[in-house]
Amino acid sequence: MTRFYVTFLTVLTILASCTRAIEPSSGIGGEPPVYPDCVGVTVPVNIAPLNFKLADSLDHKKVAAVFKAGDESLNVISRNGVIRIPVKKWRRLTQAACGGSMEVMVCFDDGGGWVGYSPFQIIVSGDKADPWLAYRLIEPGYETWNKMGIYQRCIEDFKEKAVIKNTMTGGGCMNCHSFRSRNPGSMMFHMRAINAGTMLFSDGQLEKLNTKTDKTISALVYPYWHPSGRYIAFSVNDTKQAFHTSDANRIEVFDLKSDVVVYDVEKHEVIVSPILSKGSSFETFPTFSPDGKTLFYCSADSVGMPYRFDEVRYKLCSVPFDEATGTVGSEADTLYQGKSVSFPRVSPDGRFLMLTLSDYGNFSIWHQEADLFLIDLKDGSLRRLDAANSERTESYHSWSGNSRWAVFSSRRGDGLYTRPYFVHIDGEGNPSKPFPLPQKDPDFYGKFMKSYNIPEFVEGQVRLPARKIARMARKDKGIDVK
Repeated sequence: MTRFYVTFLTVLTILASCTRAIEPSSGIGGEPPVYPDCVGVTVPVNIAPLNFKLADSLDHKKVAAVFKAGDESLNVISRNGVIRIPVKKWRRLTQAACGGSMEVMVCFDDGGGWVGYSPFQIIVSGDKADPWLAYRLIEPGYETWNKMGIYQRCIEDFKEKAVIKNTMTGGGCMNCHSFRSRNPGSMMFHMRAINAGTMLFSDGQLEKLNTKTDKTISALVYPYWHPSGRYIAFSVNDTKQAFHTSDANRIEVFDLKSDVVVYDVEKHEVIVSPILSKGSSFETFPTFSPDGKTLFYCSADSVGMPYRFDEVRYKLCSVPFDEATGTVGSEADTLYQGKSVSFPRVSPDGRFLMLTLSDYGNFSIWHQEADLFLIDLKDGSLRRLDAANSERTESYHSWSGNSRWAVFSSRRGDGLYTRPYFVHIDGEGNPSKPFPLPQKDPDFYGKFMKSYNIPEFVEGQVRLPARKIARMARKDKGIDVK
């Protein structure tokens, strides 16, 4: 009886807040100071509710938000300054606003009636984003960490599930999760130190691989799948880190040596190409084109490290790749040279290549000046994505399957923690104002003490049982690659 009474009161409160008319008796002008900032953002029609709070909510405890889209309207009243939008009612609003926008008016009760801010718009794109996001959660430390895991989150609501946590595999590091063309049924990630190996899941089969060979610099590192699923390009790196004593960038992560190789999933073989493993250069961050015929990568002239760390500038290169024979071409092209390139990623439609540019080096997550840029592969032009960038770090990024959305890591805000932001890219490469991954609690990011690492769009939920991964990681010796 008690449970029914509480539930009934909860439903009654929601209904009252959604139907009660709110008419401000006065206004103060200007857009409301909402957090997270959702004023004028563009969102996919299938995104979760953009819950927010008034930044000055301590001064105005009773707050209301009025949402209008077509024939749909919604009033939400809050007594703690936090606006939480019911998921089902939000979906009605986004459907009504699809291809246009919804209007949002925020007001507060000053004791004599409602005082309203100027209304603002949330633009709702009919371009859906892939419904799931995969990422690693880790403390943003330099040398040590405690608990970490690879997680997946449905962006259409607030469901988050662990793919695998390191507490299940002995506590070692796990990193570099990657999917074949956003397919949840083809994924891989590395485990380091304890129960080390590369876990690869493809065509219903799970394997543990031992990827260090006597002819490669290291075990396989940064991955990118060939669209066929037959190959995965990797870098192999001898990576070190050092700390600055007087620099805005606190830490420098750099390579003493690095090459790019291609792994043959069927043959368990690593393919080494002379053009991708020059002793006179550092090669890293490989990426295949959507048609699988081109391999993009970053390359820099090798210099004495770490003493000349600020002289290393990676250029963007490409080389042909033959899927039938698994061979890399003999001549490479340089597509961009200037600032230092990291994380080249081609949109699934093949039109644009997004990359991160920083002043030097390739570990851009520690560079405050790192920004996102876009190359139009149609004409080779380069543009800075000003609408998406901030005064802090913008780094890792991935595309949604329809080439209209990108998710990227940003340290805007506090400069310490990376959080995932979404940006809409139209058919001509123009970006929208970005917004962070929505959370139930608008204060979530201010209280959550982990960074979101390597956000990757996924077309569906990863259903590989974590216990199966953990059991193989602990008990299987692994397959030695050749």
